[in-house]
Amino acid sequence: MKKLIVASLIALGLTSGMAQADSRFKESKHHREFARVTHVEPIVVQTQRRIPRRECWDEDVRYETQSHQRKSYTGPILGGIIGGAIGNELGAGQDNKKVGAVVGAVLGASIGNDISRNSHHRGNNIEYRTETRCNVQHDVEYYERVTGYKVTYRYNGRTYKTRMDHEPGKRIPVRVTVSPVF
Repeated sequence: MKKLIVASLIALGLTSGMAQADSRFKESKHHREFARVTHVEPIVVQTQRRIPRRECWDEDVRYETQSHQRKSYTGPILGGIIGGAIGNELGAGQDNKKVGAVVGAVLGASIGNDISRNSHHRGNNIEYRTETRCNVQHDVEYYERVTGYKVTYRYNGRTYKTRMDHEPGKRIPVRVTVSPVF
């Protein structure tokens, strides 16, 4: 019984498929023929692309480093003592001697610090090293590329033009429409 049902369904499917194919064939008013190609002209587009190029060179670079001498407090201390003694001598009264000694000590310490710092900076080391530096430049390259073809063809004594994405050869297929005359 199952085989009979399956066979019936297959036969029904084949029959309906043939009927549809027959109706499509009858409804089609087109048939295919070939036309002679008379001229083909490529459609060319000019394009550009950027190509990166690395450019490098050697460069002398200056480096300054401080010498690793221990900082000495001798200059500020000595300047403070000398300044305090001078300030004490220059002070006119008993109270002025104390103020003069303090001002002289501070001023002397500052001068001693400046002298000590200047002598310390004289010990800096200067050296030059060769380093490689690089930069990226872009070269522009132009090229042409074919994007399609303008095709001229003749069919039944008349000339037609079309555009195609590939080279057609000596002839191209054309669809001819047939319609009844009343």
